[in-house]
Amino acid sequence: MLKIGTVEPLEIVKKKEFGAYLAEPGADARTGETVLLPIKQVPKDAKPGDTVEVFLYRDSQDRMIATTAVPRITLGNTAVLEVKEVSKIGAFLDMGLERDLLLPFREQTHPVKKGEPCLVALYVDKSGRLAATMKVYSYLRSDPPYGPGDEVNGIIFEINPEHGAFVAVEGRYHGMIPKRELFGGFHVGQEIHARVTRVREDGKLDLSARDKAYNQIFADAELVLRTVREFDGRLPFNDKASPEVIAREFKLSKAAFKRAVGHLLKEGKIKITENGIIMTEESK
Repeated sequence: MLKIGTVEPLEIVKKKEFGAYLAEPGADARTGETVLLPIKQVPKDAKPGDTVEVFLYRDSQDRMIATTAVPRITLGNTAVLEVKEVSKIGAFLDMGLERDLLLPFREQTHPVKKGEPCLVALYVDKSGRLAATMKVYSYLRSDPPYGPGDEVNGIIFEINPEHGAFVAVEGRYHGMIPKRELFGGFHVGQEIHARVTRVREDGKLDLSARDKAYNQIFADAELVLRTVREFDGRLPFNDKASPEVIAREFKLSKAAFKRAVGHLLKEGKIKITENGIIMTEESK
């Protein structure tokens, strides 16, 4: 049975001046299901009996049609597609074909804009047409080829303040930046580079967008020193400040902040007082 949204190797069963009719290999051309491959898509010198790899979708008249063009997304999978325009019924995404892909308003996790890259999954709606959804959680896989310490790329598709930031790792695997790591001003749609810290029993990945502590400390220390300098060399709180204050001013956890402050103390770049942190003359 031919299925839209998929790439299939089909056999040419009949050629016409306007195109070639394709069917599943071995199917009866007289009684089996066929689909048209328009003449401009038919490979040169192709003849009945030849096999052609095509993508199946519906044209503007809602007929199933084949194309040899390579789509940017296939049924049940995820990909980042660009918004070409926004209309009264939703947004239209560039999926690499002549016809754009509809992203209905109800399938958007936030209102999208023209030119915006969106992480979406491809599905068939109730009317039998291809459509996109930004609700990709159920489309992601839990069999990643990664382990602790591996570096990966991903895109944030949801943020839950109680749990963390949900990430589509390499666009296809489940990942999450835990709540305790959410100090960097993350947002939905953000592309990140992260490090795998743990592979859970269910195959989902815990991630950190920060480097290992002994490497990250240098960047954090520079951030703290730069911020103290912006406060005219005197920060109005010290390393005993609340986690909320530290997160607001530095986008760091309290533990990371204290490590950075300790590093600056050892280098003699700051001094800690009862009321704050001040820069030394050497670091000004």
